Amino acid sequence: MKEINSNLALQDRYAPHSQCFGCGPSNQLGLRVKSVVQALEVVAEWSPQLHHEAFPGVLNGGIIGALLDCHSNWTAAWHLMVQTSADQPPCTVTADYAVKLLRPTPTSGSIHLKAHVVESHADRAVIEATLTAGGKVCATCRGTFVAVKPGHPAYHRW
Repeated sequence: MKEINSNLALQDRYAPHSQCFGCGPSNQLGLRVKSVVQALEVVAEWSPQLHHEAFPGVLNGGIIGALLDCHSNWTAAWHLMVQTSADQPPCTVTADYAVKLLRPTPTSGSIHLKAHVVESHADRAVIEATLTAGGKVCATCRGTFVAVKPGHPAYHRW
């Protein structure tokens, strides 16, 4: 994976009008994940708010899933774009993903996301990701993300 010569997040660069709850820059009520390529990984830093909590001081598991899903999906899209030497990432969707919640995720500081490709095919990539808070890995994810074609409801919805 090559680095982007910009400080812009993948979402801001390639999908500035996206309304996705997890990563859409235009969704004012969404999580607005900002994924940035760094060498062979894609990373993001995100700050939770009180309304993201399951109970005081602990991040909701569904929010954890959304963060990992969107961040992993952008990792796959970036990888497939680079793999095909395209100018734009393909529209990718989640085929499957599994999240392991390893420990409570504190909401008292930043959340760090990190993802990388572990398997790749012409139209899909398998991604592994971690969510870290307070210096500890709190959750992991492994998922398959697939490039969709015209006719799919997600095609060019970014």
